[in-house]
Amino acid sequence: MSITPELKAQLIKDYATKEGDTGSPEVQVAILTSRIKTLTEHFKTNKKDNHSRRGLLKMVALRRKLLDYAKSKDEARYQDLIKRLGIRR
Repeated sequence: MSITPELKAQLIKDYATKEGDTGSPEVQVAILTSRIKTLTEHFKTNKKDNHSRRGLLKMVALRRKLLDYAKSKDEARYQDLIKRLGIRR
């Protein structure tokens, strides 16, 4: 249910703000979004998997906190990020 190391490396490369950046809010939100999408697909076939659903809710809450942080620091970067990821406000 996790993402592959290749996909994670590609996300880091695509969303990094500078070389070697793995901890910026953009990278963290991109990785969380990918994991959330993977789990959402998992729940389409496994409707009763409530243990994983709790993990999904925690990831969504963490992504929301990171997005709020990014918005408070730089509104333009926040707008660009949600547009690139295709997530709603």
